[in-house]
Amino acid sequence: MLTRRDLLKSAAATGALAATSGLAMPALAQGAPIKLGYVSPQTGPLAAFAEADKFIIDGFMAATKAASLNYEVVVKDSQSNPNRAAEVAKELIVSDEVNLVLVASTPETTNPVATTCEAEEVPCISTAAPWQPWFIGQQANPGDPASWKPFNSAFHFFWGLEDVIAVYTNMWGQLETNKKVGGLFPNDGDGNAWGDKAVGFPPVLEKLGYSLNDPGRYQNLTDDFSAQINAFKSDGSDVITGVMIPPDFTTFWNQAQQQGFKPKVASIGKAILFPQAVEALGKNGHNLSCEVWWSANHPFKSSLTGQSAGELAEGFTKATGRPWTQPIGFVHALFEVAVDVMKRADPTDSEAVIAAIAASNIETIVGKVAWDGANLPPFAGRNVAKTPLVGGQWRLKDGGGYDLVIVDNQTAPNIPTGGKMEAIG
Repeated sequence: MLTRRDLLKSAAATGALAATSGLAMPALAQGAPIKLGYVSPQTGPLAAFAEADKFIIDGFMAATKAASLNYEVVVKDSQSNPNRAAEVAKELIVSDEVNLVLVASTPETTNPVATTCEAEEVPCISTAAPWQPWFIGQQANPGDPASWKPFNSAFHFFWGLEDVIAVYTNMWGQLETNKKVGGLFPNDGDGNAWGDKAVGFPPVLEKLGYSLNDPGRYQNLTDDFSAQINAFKSDGSDVITGVMIPPDFTTFWNQAQQQGFKPKVASIGKAILFPQAVEALGKNGHNLSCEVWWSANHPFKSSLTGQSAGELAEGFTKATGRPWTQPIGFVHALFEVAVDVMKRADPTDSEAVIAAIAASNIETIVGKVAWDGANLPPFAGRNVAKTPLVGGQWRLKDGGGYDLVIVDNQTAPNIPTGGKMEAIG
């Protein structure tokens, strides 16, 4: 079966032949826009990740127009469904004929899109998923490291499990606990990676003297966490951690309060990244902690607009009336990287675009993005670029609502802290 690249090569050959007879066929028709495809979970249980998409894309279109750059963005909703994500990726490639696919937010979205692009040999850049579930989750045999292979056309930038584990344990180390940890790991790409006995939390926690009580994988959208709560109560867990979708953590935390389980620390990935998810808990969200990928206080600026992180966050709040959220920075950075790549490659030549992505070295609103293999194992170095990570706590404000305060920056000292870790109760 012909891939998109095969068809483009054929078209290029036809163009070269026509050129010899004086009928030149330019690779990108005069006046035609560079077409970017973008996939994210705009509806469904992961929709909070895409809350700022329209704001970012509107800003991108305004900025490129002001710079006399001709871009079109074709947006697709994964509906928080991996099968749907793969379907819309194929639509972008076959029907919309985009020059580059961009995708954000959790392995359930990034992985099927990246896998589809890889099969079609179409360049793809993804973000907002830890690199291990992204890279390992797409391997033919995820359980056999010896068989893992680099990708040709799929590239990813974000942090990894090693970073979030370091951030969480650094935060916990600021408090006196019994070092008993309860784990909440769902049966999905993130949960299976975070709870993995080889690359996830278990080996690192054991090395640091923590004991992990992992009751096993649960299904997303579970409505009863009594079994997990009873296991953690019986063990006397002072610390709770895991990676949950927002509605599941709301269910778990409300049931924990009702059943009298009140740990000193709850550091939860994914679920409490968003102000609205914490606000839904009322006063019970105070001092919950999470990883912080990006904030209004991060010391970076956009290569596209020159805005600081604070200015971008303020712009979102002014435009929407809502508090900033962490994905804002990374979705913006996706489009920054796309523009930088297209300045260095023929948009219609997939191989040239792929080479330009691999050679990227750009300072963005989330920090440096470069596929240079830095701080990565050799097998992932070609396809993954790392970004910094710190830890934060949600603090209830006197007038209502919450602030996300950075409380640990040992992993990225250039990002300023705003306070110290505090126990929940």
